[in-house]
Amino acid sequence: MNLQCFNLEIQDGWALLEMARPEKLNVLDGNVLRELESILETLKAQKVKAVVLTGQGKAFAAGADVAAMAEMDCHEATLFSALGNRVFQGIEDHPAVFIAAVNGYALGGGCELALACDLRIASEQATFGQPEINLGIIPGFGGTQRLPRIVGTARAKEWIFTGKRFSAQEALNAGLVSRVLPPEQLVPEARTLAEELAKKSGPILSLAKQAIAASGTGVSSRHGEQEAEYFGKCLDTEDGPEGLKAFVEKRVPVFNDR
Repeated sequence: MNLQCFNLEIQDGWALLEMARPEKLNVLDGNVLRELESILETLKAQKVKAVVLTGQGKAFAAGADVAAMAEMDCHEATLFSALGNRVFQGIEDHPAVFIAAVNGYALGGGCELALACDLRIASEQATFGQPEINLGIIPGFGGTQRLPRIVGTARAKEWIFTGKRFSAQEALNAGLVSRVLPPEQLVPEARTLAEELAKKSGPILSLAKQAIAASGTGVSSRHGEQEAEYFGKCLDTEDGPEGLKAFVEKRVPVFNDR
């Protein structure tokens, strides 16, 4: 594959997938999402059983492309959210087990990408958050659906309503991640876990993943469509565009509740 945004290394039954735009803090734009969607099909064709997903540099993924969103209208924002929801649902529905090795910032869409994975382990330097509310929007790549299922409704509401950032230890305490490791141990530990999973039966791993999703821990496409609709509506207000433009212009937004 001719990849522009990722590095992909396929081993014996497992793969290492790195977001490879460290100079942009691995932000998620339309090109990144479409390339990731293509990679998911390649991994399926190669019958990969486990995937380690991580980011190069100091960010796992610092979020969606705010500058691009600031230029969107309601319809365009809805389509962008629907794209992210579709791709992240593709991770959740994928036959391979995805392990998010969160090495740094996992904010906004980056946090939602980690949420879509099956397993999450974090570096001591990792920082999580859904800061969209501070930009006059809401999470648009599944965050309103997956975060409550993983950390509970009360904690998810607090994190989404306040837009606060939280540490790897807080993520561990909340059940968002299963392990917190020194930075130098993160990817090696994730690789070891992927190698262990690659020794299992691929079809049985997939069935186990489907069965767990059927228990109500997963997100249906219908829920993703609803989130995309609400996300798009943020751009039909005055405050939504104001929050996004303020971020791009590096100033404090002025929200007028309209």
